Amino acid sequence: MGGADRAPAVLVGVRDAIGTITLNRPDQLNAINRAMSRELIDAIDGLDGDPAVRAVILTGSGEAFCAGADLSVGPATFEPARSEDRGSTTRRDWGGVLVLRLFAMNKPVIAAVNGAAVGGGFAFALACDIRFASSDATFGAVFIKRGVSACDMGTSYLLPRLVGASRAAELMLTGRVFDAAEAREMGLVLDVVAPGAVVDRALQTARLIVANGPLAVWMTKETMWQTIDAPSYRHALDMENRTQVMCTATGELTEAFAAFREGRPARWQPL
Repeated sequence: MGGADRAPAVLVGVRDAIGTITLNRPDQLNAINRAMSRELIDAIDGLDGDPAVRAVILTGSGEAFCAGADLSVGPATFEPARSEDRGSTTRRDWGGVLVLRLFAMNKPVIAAVNGAAVGGGFAFALACDIRFASSDATFGAVFIKRGVSACDMGTSYLLPRLVGASRAAELMLTGRVFDAAEAREMGLVLDVVAPGAVVDRALQTARLIVANGPLAVWMTKETMWQTIDAPSYRHALDMENRTQVMCTATGELTEAFAAFREGRPARWQPL
């Protein structure tokens, strides 16, 4: 995690089955450098592999969520996060490694966006399952402002699915930065709250998630994202049916009905 003379670039905490990942370079608006890339993947791997963690919140320390790549260090910013064991083969692949690992977490991930979420920070927010924002948050696919394609770090895949193709095209072709109110209007974020309250807002939803069965939550997240890419309605139904066969074979449905009859919370099995 780095030497003793440097604060961790990523902070990790767990409480009441909810993990929190905090990007922790506040003086640089949590801009992404190689240290943060390595620590972020380690944090994701650790929380994803911990059966006690049922949901994850991603946020930033200080006044920003993440201002994108740390341009102050030049081209070295774009080296892979960890090429020897992450399958990264090109200098430009590091961002894809990060967002794909975040997107592929078995646990639901909620972005608590405080301040700027632009460039790579915008891509991080898109890769989460749910997004909340503080009223001072800003967003933008600003890659195009740096002389490269706006299609980077999964933005061209996720943004059209979240806000529609036409709106995504306008945001990506202009690279303009927009505020939290507009983000809510287009459905990119679900709620906008006062500065300093966005993590608490994310915790409200995280607690509702962890009240459900671990397997049901995992299968819901996985199946929903798979059926978004389904080639047909029939294919999506088949995927849902496969998932329900798996879930009903575990005994969780029997426990759910018993809990309902007895007026008590269900006692879900751990994964």
